[in-house]
Amino acid sequence: MTIKEVCEKFNLSPDTLRYYERAGVIPEVRRTKGGIRDYSQDDVNWVENAVCMRGAGVPIEKLIEYVRLFQMGDETIEARRDLLLEVRSEIQKKLDQYQETMNRLNYKISRYEEAVKTGVLSWDAEDNKKDSLSQ
Repeated sequence: MTIKEVCEKFNLSPDTLRYYERAGVIPEVRRTKGGIRDYSQDDVNWVENAVCMRGAGVPIEKLIEYVRLFQMGDETIEARRDLLLEVRSEIQKKLDQYQETMNRLNYKISRYEEAVKTGVLSWDAEDNKKDSLSQ
């Protein structure tokens, strides 16, 4: 695949894709005799991984470290697993925070939906004691 095709597939700019390669977020891409990047399926898989992980907020440094470890071979399997476990833990914390926010939003929306029906906005007294959901 050409850089243009890969960019279109993942909605990336060519600059971003070149940066990913230069920084080590993806391994170096093979080039044609004319010096044009020629993305193999393996390269595309690396790009897909980078896009997925970045979309979840995984820091560039973690991706660079993972690629570096991968390129060092099977003696880094444990280190790669540990890095992925760390990343998963960080993402789980974010998911928990998002879930807490969703719960708060769902509660507030339910109170406003009830207020639209009744004309009265009210908050559960118990929830008011726990935190300031009524704001």
